[in-house]
Amino acid sequence: MFEGPFGAVLVVDAGSSSLHLTVFDDDLGVLAERDSSSAPGDHAVGLLRQLLREAPAPVAVGHRVVHGGPALREHLLVDDHVRDALDGAADMAPLHVPPALTVLDAARDLLPDIPHAACLDTAFHAGLPAAAREYAVPGAWRERYGLRRYGFHGLSYSWALGRAAELLGRRPERLQVVIAHLGGGCSACAVRDGRSVDTTMGFTPLEGLVMAHRSGSIDPGALTWLQTRHHLSAEEVDTALNQEGGLLALSGTSDDTRDLVRARAGGDERAGLALDVFTHHCRRGIAAMAASLDRLDALVFTGEIGEDQPEVREEVCARLTTLGLTSGLQVPDGATVDRPTVVSAPGAAVPVVVVPTGEGRQVDRETRTLLRQHQA
Repeated sequence: MFEGPFGAVLVVDAGSSSLHLTVFDDDLGVLAERDSSSAPGDHAVGLLRQLLREAPAPVAVGHRVVHGGPALREHLLVDDHVRDALDGAADMAPLHVPPALTVLDAARDLLPDIPHAACLDTAFHAGLPAAAREYAVPGAWRERYGLRRYGFHGLSYSWALGRAAELLGRRPERLQVVIAHLGGGCSACAVRDGRSVDTTMGFTPLEGLVMAHRSGSIDPGALTWLQTRHHLSAEEVDTALNQEGGLLALSGTSDDTRDLVRARAGGDERAGLALDVFTHHCRRGIAAMAASLDRLDALVFTGEIGEDQPEVREEVCARLTTLGLTSGLQVPDGATVDRPTVVSAPGAAVPVVVVPTGEGRQVDRETRTLLRQHQA
């Protein structure tokens, strides 16, 4: 069915409050793209139609899906069985999966005669060792409810690992690295010999590092105390942790580190506190991930903050000297900002690498891999 170059692939990245559509050619060149800053809904079909009028007809559609749940552990072509299984993961990532499924259904209706691929962020972490995967909770919770650590940002990690390996002249299977994805959502991952062996996010994308407007990890006892002593509902707690926490809660003004760096320079103490807490949790998460490795070949930054915020990278690395990292990182110039770059000093014991975010391109690659497997 698919012989030689496949042709154009449409990549769909639907978030809780945005929709990104990109058509890639065989060499990852962008043929057309459309973005919306509103939550995916009825307008998704219109946006898809606009894009398809501008680009060659795609041979397949790749959909980024944040959570595959306990049933789906790898990237898959979507049939009715896979679609039903994705429904089972929707309440595990309620901000992310339902919008993705809304657009998946719209795209399948609009393009019913070509393959659709579900590319899962959780797939990269499917082989987590038991010690990193299991929570110390009653067995019935783990067995009946699938309560375990799944991990996220897997498509970003896959892309960043490959690009960092190319830059360092090493095969991914020979590298032991920590990758920090810092953006609206933030996490860190330990990669040993090309495989995820630990990560800071867990059952949902809420665990781990402080994020833009997500709290990151909180003492679970504090949450039960708020519910039993102060009678906060589960919905109130969920809203506060997912939408009203993080940098936004600490600063009181913004969830954007660029704003906070400027505000701190102008004397805003709460902006300074937000950045201090954020970088502290980044360092703690990176150090924890390094504990799952035998050595640290490189620290890799990706995500919008990791890519674009040199002040954050500097503050994270300057106080991780125990891992062999140092201050004095370089700022990529205009000629290198769009490609992977080593920003540590020449001869640094642990190279620090910045990789531009490439989740969409990774979805394209995974979709084409599935097509080749289908062809075989």
